[in-house]
Amino acid sequence: MAMSCKDANKAAAAAAAAGSMDNGKYVRYTPEQVEALERLYHECPKPSSIRRQQLIRECPILSHIEPKQIKVWFQNRRCREKQRKEASRLQSVNRKLTAMNKLLMEENDRLQKQVSQLVYENGYFRQHTQNNALATKDTSCESVVTSGQQHRLTPQHPPRDASPAGLLSIAEETLTEFLSKATGTAVEWVQMPGMKPGPDSIGIVAISHGCTGVAARACGLVGLEPTRVAEILKERPSWFRDCRAVDVLNVLPTANGGTIELLYMQLYAPTTLAPGRDFWLLRYTSVMDDGSLVVCERSLSNTQNGPSMPPVQNFVRAEMLPSGYLIRPCEGGGSIIHIVDHMNLEPWSVPEVLRPLYESSTMLAQKTTIAALRQLRQIAQDVSQSSVTNWGRRPAALRALSHRLSRGFNEALNGFSDEGWSLMGNDGMDDVTIVVNSNPEKLMGLNLSFTNGYPSVCNAVLCAKASMLLQNVPPAILLRFLREHRSEWADNNVDAYSAAAVKVGSCTLLGSQVGSFGGQVILPLAQTIEHGELLEVIKLEGVGHSPEDAMMPRDVILLQLCSGIDENAVGTCAELIFAPIDASFADDAPLLPSGFRIIPLDSGKEASSPNRTLDLASALEIGTAGNKASNDLSVTGGATRSVMTIAFEFAFESHMQDHVASIARQYVRSIISSVQRVALALSPSHLGPQASLRSPLGTPEAHTLARWICQSYRSYMGVDLLKSAGEGSESILKALWNHTEAIICCSIKAMPVFTFANQAGLDMLETTLVALQDISLEKIFDDHGRKNLCSEFPQIMQQGFACLQSGICLSSMGRPVSYERAVAWKVLNEDDNAHCICFMFVNWSFV
Repeated sequence: MAMSCKDANKAAAAAAAAGSMDNGKYVRYTPEQVEALERLYHECPKPSSIRRQQLIRECPILSHIEPKQIKVWFQNRRCREKQRKEASRLQSVNRKLTAMNKLLMEENDRLQKQVSQLVYENGYFRQHTQNNALATKDTSCESVVTSGQQHRLTPQHPPRDASPAGLLSIAEETLTEFLSKATGTAVEWVQMPGMKPGPDSIGIVAISHGCTGVAARACGLVGLEPTRVAEILKERPSWFRDCRAVDVLNVLPTANGGTIELLYMQLYAPTTLAPGRDFWLLRYTSVMDDGSLVVCERSLSNTQNGPSMPPVQNFVRAEMLPSGYLIRPCEGGGSIIHIVDHMNLEPWSVPEVLRPLYESSTMLAQKTTIAALRQLRQIAQDVSQSSVTNWGRRPAALRALSHRLSRGFNEALNGFSDEGWSLMGNDGMDDVTIVVNSNPEKLMGLNLSFTNGYPSVCNAVLCAKASMLLQNVPPAILLRFLREHRSEWADNNVDAYSAAAVKVGSCTLLGSQVGSFGGQVILPLAQTIEHGELLEVIKLEGVGHSPEDAMMPRDVILLQLCSGIDENAVGTCAELIFAPIDASFADDAPLLPSGFRIIPLDSGKEASSPNRTLDLASALEIGTAGNKASNDLSVTGGATRSVMTIAFEFAFESHMQDHVASIARQYVRSIISSVQRVALALSPSHLGPQASLRSPLGTPEAHTLARWICQSYRSYMGVDLLKSAGEGSESILKALWNHTEAIICCSIKAMPVFTFANQAGLDMLETTLVALQDISLEKIFDDHGRKNLCSEFPQIMQQGFACLQSGICLSSMGRPVSYERAVAWKVLNEDDNAHCICFMFVNWSFV
């Protein structure tokens, strides 16, 4: 009798769930056995042989099954689980690709309309020019066309008032203009440099070309429902770190089910050289006929006869042109979102050198448009993946910490009087500005943390701040040096003083995945590769002193936010913000942030090498870049400028104000001097005219080392390390530097440290050539790797080489790196003496 489809499916499922082979026969499990095995699988998906035998003893129903059969069942079960997850992942990718394809088709249609419009306008202007050249006597047609063109370029807004009907008229007009920018051709959009669309990209990002003010547009996919997306985006201070506050002053419902809101918004100034910006806005939320949710905004001006807002001290009134969010539900869940940000930031109000900062659409895109998309993606990821870090904190809690650091730094940098800040007189020089805050609310967090028996005596906070212009120094490279070489600019006594303000006690640092840079230990809390932001805990070893014993050294713990270290990102500012934290490390721990912000003033992409700090340590020792700096990989094509802003906060007793202010001034001035010295060493302006033709490691020692590495490898392995290297030492070094596998050299000492790495090696270790010397060999291996290396080390020294099995090592940031295999060999010098040991990690990748 023919088996029905349903019965066939049942039989196939039973065979798949139970089948394993023993001596050529399939073993069929009873439903009770399958249930028992499934229960055990969820407890331990990969049991050892001892554990499997224990399972058979503990579960009588499995007593008649051989351990080998149990092993095969678990293998099959893991395989099915892996296939299920892979199928789910592929379905998710397919949905994402389908939605992205729809988005790209819409974008293609919009671009075709834009091309048609440009062709039409080009033909019209060409005809118009020819008519002028003919200079005919009949000008009636010309005047009609001219007046029509003038009317099209400068539309006249009908008069408005503050009544609900008048506000609705402004809102509907704002909606129309916003949609013409989001999906139409009202603005000529060009793709933002460095942003490539794709299923794994943050979205399609474009910037304006030739329009009034600065504008940016983005569209992308997010795994959240439209109403949730709108809620998040309306809470602008939660994701836009330059936003100080958004106050909703009035809410009016509309007849079509939407809402009109009157808003007052303030933005922090990014530097001490410019005032903040504020906006008087109308925000309109409505649902379109196709179910799309729209949130659009624009500034209210006197020309519209709408409600007005008087000027506010310390702020320049800026204008938001029609902007907003178009949120459409996506098939299968999630949303397709279009974002438009269009502003006139009044660049006339800042010094001329800073105006590019307020005239850059790229900067607006990075700080606002992309930040909105990034926040949505992160929240969607939190919902889908409920992960907890090894510090017991969820990603949202870590983002809140980084947000508090950034906001506290902005508050101190701007020093608004309504927060209690007051300006202090200078000492005859105006290079460093001092502001003081005695507001009890500012100090409340600090006082509450003193619960370990030592009373608080600090009743005020002082901030010393300054700004300086930098020439020809890539912000990412300078910031990375400041992060990894704190001892070059920081004063341990000041760090100890700042830590004492929050009574930092002993702190047990969790985890072994740390990066160490001479005297400071860096532990990653959170890392967002997407935009190069790191949240870290820094332990400064032996900097402070114990309150019980002033002679007893004590570690100082800092919470540190580092962003903008990706040199390939365009238009991003680089920040290094830190604050001493209490040993409890609570989410609401008091923070007094200090740090650096470096903002590029040129919109062009920096053509710099990621490892230009190669010979910086030696250059700093002699006080000048000298000839050593000529070993850099490349030189930027043109001069690059950036502005660095420095702000440091100090808690103090009120009667010590003048003394602490004097110390703070001198400290900031010393930091400025150190930064100038570092910037001089990093600046390509000190390189020779032929520097761009030199190799990345242009010293004779580097060429010699590359030759020794290749000769020793051929001597021990019998094959060439480099397949196509030329005869010259420069070509050998260049080929070694660009080798696809990670090649790293370490010294032959009791505690081996790294001395050289090629580009792939630096990428694997997530470090630079300068910081490489601070990493020891044992730091990058886990326990298994260290045992394996110790067993093979005698063979390396006696036989000259050894092959290491696949394993896991750690980058300087603590990220696990897997490698297929590793080869280690002894590098011999000209006298056949051991110079160092070289490792080559094959097919490595981040886990």
